[in-house]
Amino acid sequence: MADYEDKGSQIRVTDLKAYPMGEKAYIKIETNMDVTGWGEINNMETNVTCELARSLSTMIIGENPTRIEHHWQRLYRAHRNIRGGGLIVHTISAIDMALWDIAGKLWGVPVYRLLGGPCRDKIWKYPSPKAIKTGPSGSRTHAGTPEEIANMVQRVHEAREKVGKDGAVMFDAHSRMPPPVVKQFAGYLKPDDLLFLEEAWVPGNIEVMRRVRESVPVPLATGERDRTIWEVREILEAQVIDILQPDVGHGGGITQVKKVAALAEAHHVPIAPHCTMSYLGLTASFHLSASVPFFLIHEGYENVLSAGVAQKTWEMDDEGYVSLPEGPGLGVEVDEEKVIEVSNSGRKFNWPNARLFDGSVADY
Repeated sequence: MADYEDKGSQIRVTDLKAYPMGEKAYIKIETNMDVTGWGEINNMETNVTCELARSLSTMIIGENPTRIEHHWQRLYRAHRNIRGGGLIVHTISAIDMALWDIAGKLWGVPVYRLLGGPCRDKIWKYPSPKAIKTGPSGSRTHAGTPEEIANMVQRVHEAREKVGKDGAVMFDAHSRMPPPVVKQFAGYLKPDDLLFLEEAWVPGNIEVMRRVRESVPVPLATGERDRTIWEVREILEAQVIDILQPDVGHGGGITQVKKVAALAEAHHVPIAPHCTMSYLGLTASFHLSASVPFFLIHEGYENVLSAGVAQKTWEMDDEGYVSLPEGPGLGVEVDEEKVIEVSNSGRKFNWPNARLFDGSVADY
């Protein structure tokens, strides 16, 4: 015991830097041991979230970054009047990723090793040659015409032709289809037409979800906008979905989504993580997915922000399976100079303006 040294005992956070890049942002946490960590903020007004990240950093500067669970609780519970919601939870998610990145680098192992080790050798991902997603192509009014319904059904058939009978097709309603339209559309589906139907409602009304559940023959999925175990709990207990789609960038980072996955497992609901982040956030999500026993498939896109900003250490094969990330921490090399260049390039966050054909505001 005399020769034992705890590498994590003396490390301290010294600074947090935040770089807005339009709809995404990178944060960097620095330490007194020259070990740094990176995280990504997604789908937020990043000038605001970067300033929030700098403000939140006052609670972790001077602290040991390896106390990840403690810091998560401190950040989330810091102010009772602003607890939860997209703005703060998306920001905490990025800080959490960066802390896990530091911990992995400090002990010289991939983050998934610190999460209990890998539960699988590779990760099934879409879009890929054998797994694709389609959707309604625009927001829909309260009920559809035969032509509108036929067009959506045709999209499913075309996607099936692309991947074959041994492939996977997902249909993302994107909360664009009111429940009556979902009912009309689902009447043309066989139980095995889709791996799952995603976001077939606007989040927040369990009774609507129950009604949709009764009329839809295919598996149902949701979760990308449900943050933390407290928001997910009600959905799982209501037994209205078959697959949960948590997002490491939206739901509280690796720390919180690991708990969400365990909660889903207790209800026998596998996760199919949602992710629209760049290589940085996407790789963080792969670490989480590698460590979770009850897993189906992972959504992820080749969003590079700009060439050379973040270098990944995983590859996808012809069947759509991703290799586990390599290297210590998240296993993502970030070029800070290029991050600064992109941050200074004038990219802006653009507020959506979804409308129906008559000009009224749509849900998505």
